[in-house]
Amino acid sequence: MLDITLLGTSGMMPLPNRWLTAMMARYNGSSLLIDSGEGTQLAIREAGLSCNPIDVICITHYHADHISGLPGLLLSMGNADRKDPVTMIGPAGLIKVVSALRIVAPELPFEIKFIELKEPLEHISICGYEIDAFKVNHKVTCYGYSINIKRAGRFMVEKAQENKVPMPAWSHLQKGETVMLDGMTYTPDMVLGEARKGLKVTYCTDTRPVPVIAQMAKDADLFICEGMYGEKDKVSKAKEYKHMTFIEAANLAKEANPKQMWLTHFSPSLTRPQDYMKDVRDIFPESYPGKDGKTITLNFLDKLENN
Repeated sequence: MLDITLLGTSGMMPLPNRWLTAMMARYNGSSLLIDSGEGTQLAIREAGLSCNPIDVICITHYHADHISGLPGLLLSMGNADRKDPVTMIGPAGLIKVVSALRIVAPELPFEIKFIELKEPLEHISICGYEIDAFKVNHKVTCYGYSINIKRAGRFMVEKAQENKVPMPAWSHLQKGETVMLDGMTYTPDMVLGEARKGLKVTYCTDTRPVPVIAQMAKDADLFICEGMYGEKDKVSKAKEYKHMTFIEAANLAKEANPKQMWLTHFSPSLTRPQDYMKDVRDIFPESYPGKDGKTITLNFLDKLENN
């Protein structure tokens, strides 16, 4: 299963009851964080989560409301006895930006590894997450992220026996490992059936609506999308600052057809996003306003359960 928590839903500045936009995914004991604006370390604590298991930090872009909380977060991770390396993913310039921020957090008990994104579409496999980063359209270079959890096929005793796979190799092959035994090589496909449906979450903020967003969110279990403005008369402002309205996000969701969409990254002036949801749901019914601490557990479904 994959746990998703919206840590904050505010754009531009934190508010008394709304932290800056960030999201945490948790899978198989490993946490993945997207963005770290001011106060993210507190938002993590308020959500009842820990910063210690964060293995991956994805940054969408280098505006302060998405990265200024990074030094405090890294220090909190160090104070929580984090020792294992942390991998940071973000647009080109990531090393330079993080190095500058770390002037106030120079000593950490763990290594930071960097993956700088330079292509419009990039794929990273790490800690059980299959991450697709895709470039969107903001005032600075900005990426959205699709997080996929793959699921192998069922273990098939008959197939293992037909391929004369010895029993000592079964458990390793079931985990996706290749096994060498008595001079023979055994691969997972010799004991597993067809891959089953995995899980997919697409996260996108600070952008105008562009086709790649709907493409990357296609059939996602959860689509988390920017909704900077709920008011219909804010379209021109959204275009000027390269953000999105609720209606524009709904149209992307209609095209992508995820199981549900959560809106996030609300303008500080937007105090009651729920008041604007009727028109959104007229376009895409499974739409919901995000709120700080909103959590969902996504579970794998077997083929029999899908029918």
